[in-house]
Amino acid sequence: MEMNYDLERSIVQDAREAVRELIEASALSPGNLLVIGCSTSEIAGSVIGKNSAPQLGELIIGAILPLIKDHGLYLATQCCEHLNRALVVDADYAERNCLDRVRVVPHPKAGGSFSSAYYRYLENPAMVEAIMADAGIDIGDTFIGMHLKRVAIPVRLSIKSIGLAHVTAARTRPKLIGGERAKYDI
Repeated sequence: MEMNYDLERSIVQDAREAVRELIEASALSPGNLLVIGCSTSEIAGSVIGKNSAPQLGELIIGAILPLIKDHGLYLATQCCEHLNRALVVDADYAERNCLDRVRVVPHPKAGGSFSSAYYRYLENPAMVEAIMADAGIDIGDTFIGMHLKRVAIPVRLSIKSIGLAHVTAARTRPKLIGGERAKYDI
């Protein structure tokens, strides 16, 4: 995919809007964790994992981080299958939440351009094996579901694609427990 100004602007706007809509629909609060899986190959119209585009990873990270920070959220980015879908998080977050760290550095061909960009952006990055996020966005069918808290609820965004990549999103809620006498606050 040859990048031009209009295409870059469209990708930036769609990424920001998808994150904004998910934050709003999920009623995320400061301190909540958002996970994003992103295939720059899919955005560019290629097969996932076949045409990583570092410039797209940096473009999208740069577009969404101000919004995430403005809401006081934490971000985790899911790497590709070559890194067993490990995640990039801030090391302070990993420490505070007692997350199991793994030792690897993502790059465009193993980890993906999106997670590589976030890893380079962070002052103190950490790689972790698993998380339990409050909400998530999947750009390009990267399958982030394993990193969401139970119970995941689909969120229908107005943004159905970013570039040529399919977009889905989910929020989570606590499990409903009890029998026929139970009452819930939802």
